[in-house]
Amino acid sequence: MKNILSTTLVFLIATFLVMAQEYPHPPLVCLGDSITKGYRPGVTKEETFSSQLEKLLLEKGCKNQVLNVGIGGERTDQALHRFEKDVASKKPAMVLIMYGANDSYIDKGKTSPRISKEQFATNLKELVQKCKKIGAIPLLMTSNSYGRKPTNNGADKNPNDLLSEFMVVTRLVAKESNTLLIDHFEFWSLADKSGTDVSKWTTDQLHPNPLGHKKMAELILPIVIKNLAK
Repeated sequence: MKNILSTTLVFLIATFLVMAQEYPHPPLVCLGDSITKGYRPGVTKEETFSSQLEKLLLEKGCKNQVLNVGIGGERTDQALHRFEKDVASKKPAMVLIMYGANDSYIDKGKTSPRISKEQFATNLKELVQKCKKIGAIPLLMTSNSYGRKPTNNGADKNPNDLLSEFMVVTRLVAKESNTLLIDHFEFWSLADKSGTDVSKWTTDQLHPNPLGHKKMAELILPIVIKNLAK
């Protein structure tokens, strides 16, 4: 038993030393819902925007590991509850925060979203402050838009309409708190208006497929590089 424990300990130490050499700088943490989590039928972990971003950063000489702590179905209020455990404990250089799809959704039989726009704003502000408190750079991101034919929400309305309103809140919070912003919603919306069917960037009209994740990673990359350099 002692030999097994000793071998295991040596292996763990060796693994840690290898990772420390490969990623000598503090990590980036991607905090969000199922869009951030990414992997699902049709999308592997390696194809998520966080994994693709890490590869692109390494190609640019930025040796920061990108940690994906996204949880499917999560809202901003739930993110606040696990911030210390899943984000602060990683001692990140930067935290990429993306919410809205679940906060803004109206469940069947309801007439209002799961989280009000006012509470959504308050929660985002608190997440930003928590990042600053631990010395990490907060980076707010709007969610990508829905595709052209999403299933109506519980109020029998297009969920993209209310999501759009919540993304306005995200932009306002970023502006008022002087926080970095990456606007995936605007990027996808403009692409769709220009003739690109962004449904083909998704697996189900919302969750990005590998191409959708690639578009996200490419949009994130220059902002991250610029601000890590500071």
